[in-house]
Amino acid sequence: MKIECGRIRSYHASPECVAGSLSPDNMDPMEMHISPEYVEMVIRDMPVRSAIATIDDYLMNLSIADSLCSERMKPMEHKKA
Repeated sequence: MKIECGRIRSYHASPECVAGSLSPDNMDPMEMHISPEYVEMVIRDMPVRSAIATIDDYLMNLSIADSLCSERMKPMEHKKA
């Protein structure tokens, strides 16, 4: 069994930072798209078991990247005030 196409879209204060943190882990069947508001990961043509493991890893890394990028943004917000 294969997953033909799956999409995960997540909204962040700093999508570029999050995407930059995640990009080293991208494999060939993964495409990342960045907008000013969100990061979108598209997974294509992957066996179901591999897709489950990949999505699990991606979500854990996404959570960590979002936390680190949010912390990085805090000093910049204080400077603006």
